[in-house]
Amino acid sequence: MKVALVHDWLVTHRGGERVLDALCEVLPDADIYTLVHKPGSQSPAIESRRIYTSFLQHIPGIHARYRHFLPLMPSAIEALRLQGRYDLVLSSSHCVAKGLRTPPGTPHLSYVHAPMRYMWDLFDDYFGPGRARLPVRAAAHAVRPWLRRWDRQTAAGVTRFIANSRHIASKVQRFWGREAAVIHPPVALERFAQVPLEGGGQGGYFLWLGAFAPYKRLDIALEAFRELDAPLWVVGTGQEASRLGARRLPDNIRFLGNVSDEALPALYRDARALIFTPEEDFGITPLESQATGRPVIAYGKGGALETVTEHTGVFFSEQTPAALAAAVRRFDVWEASFRPDAARAQAERFSRAAFQSAMLREMEQLVRGVLPESPESPSGL
Repeated sequence: MKVALVHDWLVTHRGGERVLDALCEVLPDADIYTLVHKPGSQSPAIESRRIYTSFLQHIPGIHARYRHFLPLMPSAIEALRLQGRYDLVLSSSHCVAKGLRTPPGTPHLSYVHAPMRYMWDLFDDYFGPGRARLPVRAAAHAVRPWLRRWDRQTAAGVTRFIANSRHIASKVQRFWGREAAVIHPPVALERFAQVPLEGGGQGGYFLWLGAFAPYKRLDIALEAFRELDAPLWVVGTGQEASRLGARRLPDNIRFLGNVSDEALPALYRDARALIFTPEEDFGITPLESQATGRPVIAYGKGGALETVTEHTGVFFSEQTPAALAAAVRRFDVWEASFRPDAARAQAERFSRAAFQSAMLREMEQLVRGVLPESPESPSGL
């Protein structure tokens, strides 16, 4: 198949870009279309491709300020033209990638990480009081109705949707009125599963790891551990770093900044548990933690309900510091029944090979004009 891969932007290398990397591995001749590309920011499998960018690429300083151009992104993706004939367009979308205009007769398969979360159900997490400056909040409120209409209308141009979780499939139905199959994203667990299961948790600390984005709710963990007599180590950085870093924090909370990929497996393994505070669309860090044989204390909503079980973690039902603190106290008792091998077995269900096989099957069916009767993909997950 001659395939065009479409991705929102290639500026950082996180979960969405790891999905794109896995797709590139099984589609060696695919071209990539994206709004903005920062050369050198991606894996060799991505950087080696022909990468076509939108007019946003030519704006000075765009790689640092691309989020500020959200109102222009629909126009930019619609203006991006395919440079040749393709058997299939495959978009990897959490913002506007699914809105690329495809030629008549070319099927479009869209893998959805999330509908445009900052314009739908997580709007207040990004633009609520205290989350952004007043001019930014006013602008977001002004463009929100238009962006939501555009988001819904362009869903009609997609032949078939694949969601990264049942949680996201329900949002695709709710916001766009479309059904979606479910194929969980690939998680590179090999290096995490190589650490020994024996002796885990010896560091005595709890671990929070992720981008400092508003919806990640690191603030909940910071406030909860302000009241707890337990160490919290925080890994990551991002757009909320200055606001969160300005807080006066107790000595039991330690910021580590970014940590190298090589150091992460040991950091997970020595933690008592991963603290997972967001309502995540899927969530890779809980699986990485479980692959090292460590449990998760997770907000019981969204993708965590598909990756963590009652045998591999403890849930809290409200996204508040008090609820998280109560869960940490319950964990002190629950921990005695935890089995590291059960956590690793749970993580191994979400392999890269299973994702690639299921996606190739969906692509081949769509090119042949065969659509499965059920919206559930036979991914084996």
